[in-house]
Amino acid sequence: MSFQYPATQHQVLYQADPGVVHTLRTIRNRIHHICSSHVNRSVRIQTIDGHVYEGVIVNCDSAHIYLRVSNPVVHRAFYGPSDAAILTLVLFELLVIVLLS
Repeated sequence: MSFQYPATQHQVLYQADPGVVHTLRTIRNRIHHICSSHVNRSVRIQTIDGHVYEGVIVNCDSAHIYLRVSNPVVHRAFYGPSDAAILTLVLFELLVIVLLS
């Protein structure tokens, strides 16, 4: 069953340039491949906002990296049964990923 909605005009506040969208997808896919290849490895990650996190990559999906951190200094982590927490970071916000071991 389909519904018909009356035609309304919406004001577009922002629309990404197609070239920028392509570049962001390329970067996101590259970072996803790197992170997926280094699951269970210790890394130091710096975001484009200058935040630095150290931990172990536990998973990576098409948009996020999941980092197990021992001493979370942020309140946005998911806590498990141990002292470790899982921090979710957005792939296209990552600036530097350094392999620690």
